[in-house]
Amino acid sequence: MDSGDHDDKAFPIGETPQETGFSHVPKCYDISPSNRPSLNPDIADVVVIDLAGLNDPAQRSVIVKNIGNVCRDRGFFQIINHGITQKVLDEALGTAFGFFNLPTTEKARYMSNDIYKPVRYGTSIKDGLDKIQFWRIFLKLYAHPLNQWIQQWPDNPPDYREKMGDYAVKTRHLAIELMGLITESLGIGPKYLETKMEDGMQVLAVNCYPKCPEPHNALGLPPHSDYSCITIVLHSSPGLEIMDASDDTWRLVPELHGVLQVHIGDHVEVLSNGLYKSMLHRVTLNNERTRVSIASLHSLEMDEKMATAKELIDDEHPKKYKESSFNDFLDFLSKNDITEGKSFIESLKTN
Repeated sequence: MDSGDHDDKAFPIGETPQETGFSHVPKCYDISPSNRPSLNPDIADVVVIDLAGLNDPAQRSVIVKNIGNVCRDRGFFQIINHGITQKVLDEALGTAFGFFNLPTTEKARYMSNDIYKPVRYGTSIKDGLDKIQFWRIFLKLYAHPLNQWIQQWPDNPPDYREKMGDYAVKTRHLAIELMGLITESLGIGPKYLETKMEDGMQVLAVNCYPKCPEPHNALGLPPHSDYSCITIVLHSSPGLEIMDASDDTWRLVPELHGVLQVHIGDHVEVLSNGLYKSMLHRVTLNNERTRVSIASLHSLEMDEKMATAKELIDDEHPKKYKESSFNDFLDFLSKNDITEGKSFIESLKTN
């Protein structure tokens, strides 16, 4: 097949270049030269926060202060001693690889372009609709309350529900704990959102980025921030790049075994009245190995609006954001092409 075939057309399910191992990147995956990733990116200097001392009041206050500083400066950090065992992490990644290695006919049972569906398989962002396609395969899963959704999850591999479900439950407990530290660092107390987070949404985005023959010409995901309050990410190998706002340079997040990554999302930017910024990131590709990541996105209930904390609004700091919910984000996504730089957080700013 020459590189002109399918230039601007959707590929049939099971026949996308990333699924079939093309020897080139077709034009519909080509990103503009100014946005192409470096094959030798700078490595990001990422803050690593050790959660081991959370139950010691003196150490806890230091952790809270450090989280506040990193949320203000970067909106991204890594955590160690987070309480989720290496076995749980490895099994979640293992069963994710197992699913993506299944025959296409099996995965295609979950194929949908309906972004409101609680279980959805796809091969870009919106298959056949995006002007630029992205070199990824994904499975999106609603994960809380788990017993409400898990019967809709894949039952192949046979351990998928058990292993991914175990990871989902543990990640959710961690997310609620982290949100308490974040609201405490804002000065509004550790329990400010606790009940709403416990009742809230959890969405797992299980992503696969196959080997790419020309990793400098395509991206796994375009630059974006997450709609969520926070996102906790586990990955099998490097590929996540974050924007260094000090010099507008993309830098690669380094690999640390057993570490989880935490992204501040749009809804925490809203909550904090812009004190904390949601983190701009993208996913780059590799020509030697397939990468899998599991992003656990945590937000309030589907229609529960996130508003700026009243305690953070005064004459000097007027309210800067409109309220919004997870459902509002889905509506935004259905009407806008984020591949063209349309941003949910920009749509929420009042000025």
